[in-house]
Amino acid sequence: MKLFDRTGPTKWILVLLLVFLGFGSLVYNQYLINRILEQEKSSVQLWAKALEFNAHPIHHESSRLLLDVIDQLESWEDIPDSTIQMLVDVESMRSMQNFVTDELILDSRGNFRLPAVLVNDNDQPLEYILLDENGDSVVEYSFRNVRSSKIETEENRRAYIQELKAMNPPIPIIVGDGEEALRQFVYYGESTVVQVLRYVPALQIVVIFLLFFIGYTSLVSITRMEQSNLWVGMAKEAAHQLGTPISSLLGWIHLFRDDLPEQSEQHSLLNEIENDVYRLKGVAERFGKIGSKPELKSLEIAPVLDEAIKYMERRLPKISGEVNIKTDLQATGLVKLNPELLQWAVENLMKNAMDALQMTQESSNKGITIRSYIGSSGMVLEIADTGVGMDATTKKNIFRPGYSTKKRGWGLGLNLTKRIVEEYHGGELAVIKSEPGVGTTMQIKLNLV
Repeated sequence: MKLFDRTGPTKWILVLLLVFLGFGSLVYNQYLINRILEQEKSSVQLWAKALEFNAHPIHHESSRLLLDVIDQLESWEDIPDSTIQMLVDVESMRSMQNFVTDELILDSRGNFRLPAVLVNDNDQPLEYILLDENGDSVVEYSFRNVRSSKIETEENRRAYIQELKAMNPPIPIIVGDGEEALRQFVYYGESTVVQVLRYVPALQIVVIFLLFFIGYTSLVSITRMEQSNLWVGMAKEAAHQLGTPISSLLGWIHLFRDDLPEQSEQHSLLNEIENDVYRLKGVAERFGKIGSKPELKSLEIAPVLDEAIKYMERRLPKISGEVNIKTDLQATGLVKLNPELLQWAVENLMKNAMDALQMTQESSNKGITIRSYIGSSGMVLEIADTGVGMDATTKKNIFRPGYSTKKRGWGLGLNLTKRIVEEYHGGELAVIKSEPGVGTTMQIKLNLV
């Protein structure tokens, strides 16, 4: 029987939703990167075309011819000086070439800010001879938007050119016509925006996992809170409902006892019934304490455990074959505990051990061993049986509320026992050993005072 199993489908829906969100984010991020790369490639191609246009020999040849015409006209005296000046102005303006040179080639704040370099056929960067403020010649290389620290030496320049060459296919530039044409290439990299976007998927995955963790933790917390509220409500209602019939039973027992001889057999039976009714009253009081902070006392654990064990030995139903119950409660030391709640936990573990013995096919060697000892972490109590044992799935879910291997089980006993040990006594409850067909060993750890 399985209760409280509502998180299963919700958990998978949450996982699928986050996977869809993550996959969609990755696809859209890659789409943005591709669009930006296309735009950057277009910008580089435009820059390369501008370089090719500016370096075309026809522009230099037209300027040379125009200057020759101006020289010839100046030698003719009948030509007005205004006409010659107009030709000079036309040659000096060269507006189209100046626009291409200034706006597309020389302006570092132009249409793109990609790292790029102009190289020759041998992958060597082109060199320019410039004059500094003192009139000295300075060699500049055709790198664009590249930090000077990356191209300080010849080796660094070659390595960086190979790096750009591996990023994108080169864009060719042909200067001149025919066999004398020069071939140059533009190598370019990626902008800072694209480099940042490539790290976005990793950040998205981290955020998605964080959202999943927060969502799943919140779902588990809400479920546990609902379970706790249900526990408290059921426990207190059971305690309230048991109070009235228990009081009535005690009253009837006293009435019957007054009418019977003190040494009669019926009188001793009434004593046993009265003990059971008082035990039932204690169970009701235990239920009434669920949800409230129990009162813990510093006590020796052996007497508390001995009382619970003896009660279970007398009251548990007989099963086929003789059951051998061994106890070793020699460990001494004060433990802060609530006797009634701890006895309840031990009784639940013993009851489960007896159920495991009932389900086994072996009619001999049925036994329960209960022992206590002082371990490195405090007082340790172990309850071992030779019953049917548990497989890996049962062992994993045995403390989950609503999980039970019994046809009519509610799956609440071991979860309640774990709450009593861990939440009320600050200890630990675990299955330290279990093997199908061999048996199970449950262990309780409590802190010594």
